[in-house]
Amino acid sequence: MSRAILLDTCALIWLTNGDALRPEAVAELRSMSADQVVVSPISAWEVGQLVSKGRLRLAADPLTWFKDAVSDGLTIAALPPSVLVAASFLPGDSLRDPADRMLAATARAFGYRLMTRDRPLLDFAAQGHLQAIAC
Repeated sequence: MSRAILLDTCALIWLTNGDALRPEAVAELRSMSADQVVVSPISAWEVGQLVSKGRLRLAADPLTWFKDAVSDGLTIAALPPSVLVAASFLPGDSLRDPADRMLAATARAFGYRLMTRDRPLLDFAAQGHLQAIAC
């Protein structure tokens, strides 16, 4: 059985909206049970930030949207203090976005594969710091 997949916020948004993902990413998701697809609580914060800054429009308020997005059996990842602190000590300096750092630290702490289209996260994975699936 494959390791669980942690969705980056962009992947969660695209998946929820039915937007196109790469065929390889779709195949990975189809091979997993819903409880093996994980969403970080930081994605709720990031969706709220995107809406508040006018960079994302949703049919519902961000909290309702997030709850609906994860209601189909997705698992919400733990975000303990150890992960938050680990996000401050990631190798290299390529991850500057705090949400990206928390997602990377979560993936590393729990052994998740991170599904993302975010170039800094894909580069971080290419450097061997985590496993990523480009979506």
